[in-house]
Amino acid sequence: MKWEENVRKVVPYVAGEQPNRPGMIKLNTNECPYPPAPGVGRLAREMDYDALRLYPDMDSRPLVEALAAYYHVEPAQVFVGVGSDDVLSMAFMTFFNSGKPVLFPDVTYSFYDVWAGLHQIPYRTCPLGEDWHIRPADYCQPNGGIVFPNPNAPTGLLESLDVVEEIVASNRDVVVIVDEAYIDFGGESALALLDQYDNLLVVGTFSKSRAMAGLRIGFCIGSEKLIGYLNNVKFAFNSYTMNLPAQLLGAEAVREEGYFRETVGKIIATRERTKGKMKELGFSFPDSKANFIFATHASIPAGQIYTALREADIYVRHWDKPRISEYLRITIGTDQQMDRLLGFLETYVRA
Repeated sequence: MKWEENVRKVVPYVAGEQPNRPGMIKLNTNECPYPPAPGVGRLAREMDYDALRLYPDMDSRPLVEALAAYYHVEPAQVFVGVGSDDVLSMAFMTFFNSGKPVLFPDVTYSFYDVWAGLHQIPYRTCPLGEDWHIRPADYCQPNGGIVFPNPNAPTGLLESLDVVEEIVASNRDVVVIVDEAYIDFGGESALALLDQYDNLLVVGTFSKSRAMAGLRIGFCIGSEKLIGYLNNVKFAFNSYTMNLPAQLLGAEAVREEGYFRETVGKIIATRERTKGKMKELGFSFPDSKANFIFATHASIPAGQIYTALREADIYVRHWDKPRISEYLRITIGTDQQMDRLLGFLETYVRA
């Protein structure tokens, strides 16, 4: 068809399976296994229909102000969007326009190259070391911007704040985005560097540690100038991107600090216990500081284990890609869910 010549063609992001059957164990999309904070449920039940009938606050003030107070920054330093994916895509569109390649790791969140393709941004991947860590020297080459997760996905490895600062400080003429979707499960946030670097943008999400993936709430924090540019792009695209229930429920989640800490603590404890059990079964993995484990077995192919687990209604993530085809990414669920996983693996690997 002639009209197809003018269609923008991109390779889309492929998400993990979203099965929904009684009795299944879903450990493939890094969702929180626990419910949102109690106050979130109460507020949702009490919410007035006007929250659905009226246009939301276009500045998302209820949520922006709650996040600013929590992270001890000014509201003008906070930007929110429909999940961190929306925030990151807006950031790509806003800041990566020099024509030079954007840099990110070769093994990382697989949406980065999708956004680069969508927004027609050149990019170059920097290979992680054999230990799966970022090599800061790789990010000293000429570039049009940098983005990387910390902890990384799917490896789960955390880079020290010194490493993050080395990359930011070496690239003062471009925007450096640190994607902290998993920082609450172990590590020091790059937010500590904001006062020194006006080219740093730190991205977060409510989908993991705050158990609100279904509401799609993401945010980023940076200098007032960076956030101002992001808001200009957002308001040129869609002024009402975040609905009012999400704004109000997100703000309530931020206020319930005790429940948040309790939930994160349970996931960390289960993660560390699971690491010990999996080592006993012949698995090895980087020392994850996220809410998942990136595991390979000494003798059984990852694809074979993935298929066997799927047949048992236990879902984990497997990619048939260079360097990671022999690894499985396993989300940390409840203790009961992980016991079922470990019980199956014990039987399977020792059969």
